[in-house]
Amino acid sequence: MCMCKVQLILVDGMRPDALAACKNPYVNELLENSLYTLKAQTVMPSVTLPCHMSLFHSVEPGRHGITTNTYMPMARPVDGICERVRKGGKKPGLYYNWEELKDLARPDSLANSVYYSGHCYGYAAANPYVANEAIRAINELGLDFTFTYFGWSDEAGHNFGWMGEEYLHAVHESWNCIRKMVESAPEDCITIITADHGGHDRAHGTDMPEDMLIPVILHGKGLKGELEGDVSIMDIAPTIVKLLGCECAPEWEGKSLL
Repeated sequence: MCMCKVQLILVDGMRPDALAACKNPYVNELLENSLYTLKAQTVMPSVTLPCHMSLFHSVEPGRHGITTNTYMPMARPVDGICERVRKGGKKPGLYYNWEELKDLARPDSLANSVYYSGHCYGYAAANPYVANEAIRAINELGLDFTFTYFGWSDEAGHNFGWMGEEYLHAVHESWNCIRKMVESAPEDCITIITADHGGHDRAHGTDMPEDMLIPVILHGKGLKGELEGDVSIMDIAPTIVKLLGCECAPEWEGKSLL
């Protein structure tokens, strides 16, 4: 696999069926030119921080020890994406609007990071803000890997209900940010789009399909069609480090999708 840049975009709480239901025309345009599945699985508990820790560290919550949205250092530390990318001589960065994600990378593993509070400024403003910062980082600051987190959809799901009008509006607007990021990316950039979990009613955290199913979309040169077989949120980290020409941590449980 050729070494390139990678931008990982996560839309919090985005169910796979919300992609069609949000009625953003860019969704189908991107899917037609991407390698993807709408049947990937997240981990239990299907809660934001545990799912992100499993995404970044490619292990189950039972291994990394985070089972709520409160961070606790691992008893037996495992390198995550950012640590492996930095050890591979490349520059990673995080762009997010939910502060609990600040511990996804250990100190001195990031080249750049921007936090812009969705609760202080409103997610309608915070989503495009972090998108623009990630665009600047990968184009102007020379970053090799960026992670961008959009929190509006999860906030809308909890406040108004999953698959309701407000939730689908938040997903729709998140896809407008995704479009801008894809169209602004360098030619050699691979974009990966996913979610941490889904949701039902005004909650998530169960093993219901509505909570556990997530989309995984890989967009870039030569990537097209449907991903076959079982796909886990834990497969994203190995995929990213392979694309970047770096090495997986020996503890990682996921597999590269490429």
